[in-house]
Amino acid sequence: MARPVRCRKICFEPKFDSFAPCGAGGAEQILLTVDEFEAVRLIDYEKRTHEQCARQMGVSRTTVTEMYERARTKIADCIVNGKTLCISGGNYALCDGSAKEYCGKNCSREYSARAAGERKEQRIMRIAVTYENGNVFPHFGHTEQFKIYDVEEGKITGTQVADTQGSGHGALAGLLLEWKVDTLICGGIGAGAQAALAEAGIRLYGGVSGSTDEAVAALLAGKLAFDPDVRCSHHAHGEGHHCRSGSSCGEEKHGCAGSDMGR
Repeated sequence: MARPVRCRKICFEPKFDSFAPCGAGGAEQILLTVDEFEAVRLIDYEKRTHEQCARQMGVSRTTVTEMYERARTKIADCIVNGKTLCISGGNYALCDGSAKEYCGKNCSREYSARAAGERKEQRIMRIAVTYENGNVFPHFGHTEQFKIYDVEEGKITGTQVADTQGSGHGALAGLLLEWKVDTLICGGIGAGAQAALAEAGIRLYGGVSGSTDEAVAALLAGKLAFDPDVRCSHHAHGEGHHCRSGSSCGEEKHGCAGSDMGR
């Protein structure tokens, strides 16, 4: 069994969450996680050593080096190839003051000021379901709509239907991040899109069918039947390929797409 990934401590979330080139370009997006951003901030901006960065973030030096090199590669890709850099998601937690020995500011002071709001936020969920005519659309990468459910303390407080604006596959992960979604229910889904969701920190419940309302109610009741090994099997049927659910899907792509839909 793989070892669980340790949550990385950060002092504060980025003030700016996207950077795009001027003029032509920027159509393709790269997702930089918040913990990767923190590694670059500490090492390149604050001139910390990898060891100091590791202590502050509460992880091993090897982990810091891997995050840092991965982040630098993404940043270089955006600069060289004119891609948009989006900063969101990742496995991290805002510092609770335990790293103040290494932190440039008193994290405990900031933590106490925001603690009450964060405790409330932890009780709030935003669930997205691939949507078509009241039912779970059978393939994530080709859904034209999501039904969004706001949930607080286990109860649905609001719903809305949102268009995907032509986004597909891995790009949808970025769209869900823009909508502040933390949980996804869908039918079939490819490995590339699953990886994009995992990198964005979005929980996945795949292999689901039937009514979207019933699926969300079952999830909140702890009774949702889903497939933890859901996949899009690539069996050719003429042009392109088809998902296990029967809907065709195209090339897996990654990225983050913008939207003006707020929480």
